[in-house]
Amino acid sequence: MPEPSKQEIGARAYKLWEQAGRPEDREAEFWQLAEQELRNEDQSSPTRTADTL
Repeated sequence: MPEPSKQEIGARAYKLWEQAGRPEDREAEFWQLAEQELRNEDQSSPTRTADTL
């Protein structure tokens, strides 16, 4: 599976930021968290097989 796009990461980061109460000066933290979550979802995807790794 391909890496998450910047658009996907941005959307997830925004959602996480809103859920956390919109704290200031933590953009990088939410970006990294969103990126990690999306990668973890990809790794646990039932469509992943040895051929797609």
